[in-house]
Amino acid sequence: MKIIIGLGNPGKEYAETRHNVGFGVIDSLREKLQFEDFKLKNKFDAFITEGEYKDERIILVKPITFMNLSGKSVAKVAKFYKVSFEDVFVVFDDLDFDTGTLKVREKGGPGTHNGMKSVVESTGSKNFPRLRIGIGNIDGKKANVLGKFSKNELKQVLEIIDMASDAIIYAFENGISNTMNKYNTK
Repeated sequence: MKIIIGLGNPGKEYAETRHNVGFGVIDSLREKLQFEDFKLKNKFDAFITEGEYKDERIILVKPITFMNLSGKSVAKVAKFYKVSFEDVFVVFDDLDFDTGTLKVREKGGPGTHNGMKSVVESTGSKNFPRLRIGIGNIDGKKANVLGKFSKNELKQVLEIIDMASDAIIYAFENGISNTMNKYNTK
């Protein structure tokens, strides 16, 4: 079993913000894997869908706790399904990377990302794979995480979201190390 969690903020007002690219990747993955629509599961504080891919159960998760409390939802899901953290894959934005970059890592600290700080604190683990998507720097200036992408950036971001969902599927089949070698742009 694999659990893929995209970090973001719930609600229409946040739908197209930089902070929600994690949700975008999970939505793209749901479409590619042809899973059913997401359903709200209050016991997890998340929207969830699941299905099978190459004989493995895959659960896709979008927490509704808002970004800075994402760890609450991640911990609930991981505990309920009794998975090791190596089987939990977290997807999130990274303001420190240029817009349109992608980086997969096997494990590591949360860096400056408050959502990831919450995940590490709530789970007590740094040992889970993650995929970061760059959302920073507009014309040499630091971007606002709750800001929207410009028209020029949006095309690039949609392409990187598509690539990120491909990278996750590739990781299911080929492992994290091979995925890092093939997909990391940063």
